[in-house]
Amino acid sequence: MARAAAVTPADPHPSSGTRTPISPAAAPRSEAVLSRLQLLVTRKLDGLLQGDYAGLLPGPGSEAGESREYRPGDDVRRMDWPVTARTTMPHVRRTVADRELETWLAVDLSASLDFGTGRWLKRDVVVAAAAALAHLTVRGGNRIGAVVGSGADPQAPTGRRGAAPPPGPGRLVRLPARGGRRETQGLLRAIAGTEIRPGRSDLGALVDALNRPPRRRGVAVVISDFLAPPQQWARPLRKLRVRHDVLAIEVVDPRELELPDVGVLPVVDPETGELHEVQTADPRLRRRYADAAAAQRAEIAAQLRGAGAAHLRLRTDTDWLLDMVRFVAAQRHARTRGTTR
Repeated sequence: MARAAAVTPADPHPSSGTRTPISPAAAPRSEAVLSRLQLLVTRKLDGLLQGDYAGLLPGPGSEAGESREYRPGDDVRRMDWPVTARTTMPHVRRTVADRELETWLAVDLSASLDFGTGRWLKRDVVVAAAAALAHLTVRGGNRIGAVVGSGADPQAPTGRRGAAPPPGPGRLVRLPARGGRRETQGLLRAIAGTEIRPGRSDLGALVDALNRPPRRRGVAVVISDFLAPPQQWARPLRKLRVRHDVLAIEVVDPRELELPDVGVLPVVDPETGELHEVQTADPRLRRRYADAAAAQRAEIAAQLRGAGAAHLRLRTDTDWLLDMVRFVAAQRHARTRGTTR
């Protein structure tokens, strides 16, 4: 069992699959990738979300606006009692209808995302998913923002024995929500140019960053491989779902689901640097690995479902764009039939 525990899906990954991350020095390549993504999204996904949302609530609006003095005929249910008490004059609170959508992305770029044995790196799929969502939502005055997390806080020895503190939430970069094509391209360039740092960022802190400061109702999208322990991110995700529609995009590589029969395979954990050699010719080890991976993914799906989030799984060895088209079509069909996720 100790041998099987060394190759659980959440820990080591085949070292042969690691590649150089996108960095600011690779800006021309990032621009080319983002341009191709824009063309793909425009051709295959554009229009699928047209008319997919209106005001969040029917009627004149639900978002609080400015207060004004009461006039005969005003709806008394709109009375602004705090302002009325302060001014000793009756005031009503005007409301504003939600005519635009605000989308926030929580993009996890931990070291485990810098890996891929399929057609893409996992981080490439993360950037592609962010690009697709950005181009679908930033229209008609809609705004999109992001919080990007990468790596863990460096450990500094503390105390007389030089003990290192546990990793912190890592580096969190907040990109403000803005509308317009140019601003959206700038946001995507910032995501694609983020340097992946060693260690795993705190996914719970990353998700919780979308709760602070409190925002009006909108769409929150969490893009990650969700390999962090569920107890770290499940509660912040449930809290996020109270106010927003939540979409969780899980990025998976086939080698995280099963091991190939290739003899002795060196595997390395990109977050800790630990190196192991695994004898993949052992069918029992491959079966235990596949069973552990299936149980892990089932637990992730159960936690996302319990949080009330829509769940989309993208793989590095399949057509991610086709998977997104199918998901969007299924969501539209579910809304048309009046069912939930």
